[in-house]
Amino acid sequence: MDLKQLRYFTAVAEELHFGRAAKRLFISQPALSFDIRKFEEQLGVQLLARTNKSVALTNAGQVLLGEARRLLLQAAEAERITVRSAHGLAGRLRIGFVNSMLYRGMPQAVSRFEADYPGVEVVLKEMNTSEQVHAIQRMQIDMGCAHWGNFPSGAISTPVFSEPFLCCLPADHPLARKGRVDLRALAQEPFILFPRTVSPHYHDLIIAQCVSAGFSPLIRHEARLWQTVVTMVGFGMGVALVPYTLRQVQDPRVCFLPLRGETLLSQVLLLRRSGDAEPVADRFVEYLNEAGGKSAKTSLPAHAPRSASSRRPS
Repeated sequence: MDLKQLRYFTAVAEELHFGRAAKRLFISQPALSFDIRKFEEQLGVQLLARTNKSVALTNAGQVLLGEARRLLLQAAEAERITVRSAHGLAGRLRIGFVNSMLYRGMPQAVSRFEADYPGVEVVLKEMNTSEQVHAIQRMQIDMGCAHWGNFPSGAISTPVFSEPFLCCLPADHPLARKGRVDLRALAQEPFILFPRTVSPHYHDLIIAQCVSAGFSPLIRHEARLWQTVVTMVGFGMGVALVPYTLRQVQDPRVCFLPLRGETLLSQVLLLRRSGDAEPVADRFVEYLNEAGGKSAKTSLPAHAPRSASSRRPS
């Protein structure tokens, strides 16, 4: 059974006349009659009851007509989606993302993209950088938003966001009243940091920055997510260095201050498989860049200390 046979049968079943059905299909009546009979022989059932004056559907024909209409609609939709997906207008887009992307315009980008392209299903999967690399290799995601890592030759990484780190302090900390924090002033403070297995690059980067300032940080607590780090700081469990975008976390118990004279940067990279040319992914990147740009424009100046209670949500 193929789509051509279903189209021919459906035309005859709806017209109940071989002549009109043949005209509708732009074929000759004898050819149509031959094809329908061959179809019935293939199925081993009679679909149409024919007389010299009329054509009627048998019970089997009635059942097949309903199924044929459904299958032909599905086939037409599959064709439409395939053509649209070739132009970036339909399909499924699986995106891996690090948690901080929730504050870098990812939700806004997904919302606007799905509104403009309802034929595209966006699937978000929270993963650390290492997990995204493996998922890219195994074709489990189409693209990723990750931090620096050891990327295989089959993955292409392109920077999409870059921002400074801030010092996250309890709101009642003595240093919270200052405009900027000298990293050396944190030498005796307990630090909250994520395990090295979660993000080796940033773990080592923060340690190296502290060592460069003349001290080895006392890592008292570890957490896997930036939001957890900020929450733990709010409970007075230590201090932390966090990406600038985390200032959007609404917790009045913490404040965020720029570091004096430091150039420690947090970067997010877009991960793709080399050789991939997915128009859907390319379109989404445009939305992500726009949403990330708006998020950056609504952020507070880097030199202005703020507690979470005094910030506007983006």
